[in-house]
Amino acid sequence: MDKNQQVNGHEALVPEVVETSVIEQLTRGEVDMQVATAKRFPRSIQRFQQEARTMALKNPAVAASCFYVLPRGGKTIEGPSINMARIVAGSWGNMRCQTRIVNIGDKFITAQATSWDMEKNLLICNEVQRRITNSSGKRYNDDMIVMTGNAASSIALRNAIFNVVPMGYVDELLTQCKRIAATGGEGGLDGAKKKWLGEYKKLDITEDQILDLLEREGVADIDIDDVTKLQGLHTALSEGTTTLREIFPKQQPKDGVTKFGFKRRQQEQNGAKQHEKPPEQASVQDSPKKSVEPPPDPEPDPWVKHMDETREKSPENGQQDIEQAKEHNGKQTPNKRR
Repeated sequence: MDKNQQVNGHEALVPEVVETSVIEQLTRGEVDMQVATAKRFPRSIQRFQQEARTMALKNPAVAASCFYVLPRGGKTIEGPSINMARIVAGSWGNMRCQTRIVNIGDKFITAQATSWDMEKNLLICNEVQRRITNSSGKRYNDDMIVMTGNAASSIALRNAIFNVVPMGYVDELLTQCKRIAATGGEGGLDGAKKKWLGEYKKLDITEDQILDLLEREGVADIDIDDVTKLQGLHTALSEGTTTLREIFPKQQPKDGVTKFGFKRRQQEQNGAKQHEKPPEQASVQDSPKKSVEPPPDPEPDPWVKHMDETREKSPENGQQDIEQAKEHNGKQTPNKRR
């Protein structure tokens, strides 16, 4: 806060020196150094295009990871992936990028990313929200919230980078990536078909389901654009941007596997824990069933047996025993009632 002081007989405002924190001093020093470096070594567009092309087109696998395809409203949208954004940012140079989580609410998590062109002093900030509740409205557990936050941070960073770097350079590189990914591997287009049909088979997706998605009658009808679509969907799955249930609405996944990447691994781990049986329970349920034998006939009452034997020996004694038996039963009845 400024203070009033007398200077040469006149009242003047003298600014107060405010001490800055250590973190603020370090951050300011880093920014000043990056700005000075950017001014000293300005970027070259030709060098940027050469470096980006060298990294993105190194092999078909890298090229396939540079674009994504998403099903939306009965149509598909495609664009550069987060891997492409990292390649572009590193090749563009003189750029400072960072992400952070700014809010975790009851239903949504918000991630913020900034992309700062240190050479041109252009700062772009982008925020992305992701839902942290399932279809029934139940909130995710802590691990799933962290994973969702990471996915939101990646999307926000990708958008921030492509708001700084002109998309004209990115679109040209993206077209080359699609061509290399579809035909640059072993076996050309046929090899790419076989590869991606095998990748989706690992996710319990059949060949008929893929043909139904691509609206093709047979594998021979799949063209370069179809292979590109399969590659882009696979990239979106690996980044957690979409799920198998969104791509294949009629698909009934086996063993509850509905997602891919870290989400799929967590589902498989949770499913394995649920299917594990406790030792005691497993021993009881898995033990062989034994045949159930009917219970043996109850032994006759000793008194009745004695009566039968006596009757066979002497009818008179038998009649006497019958009277004693009646007297005996009469004495036992109160006990039973009691």
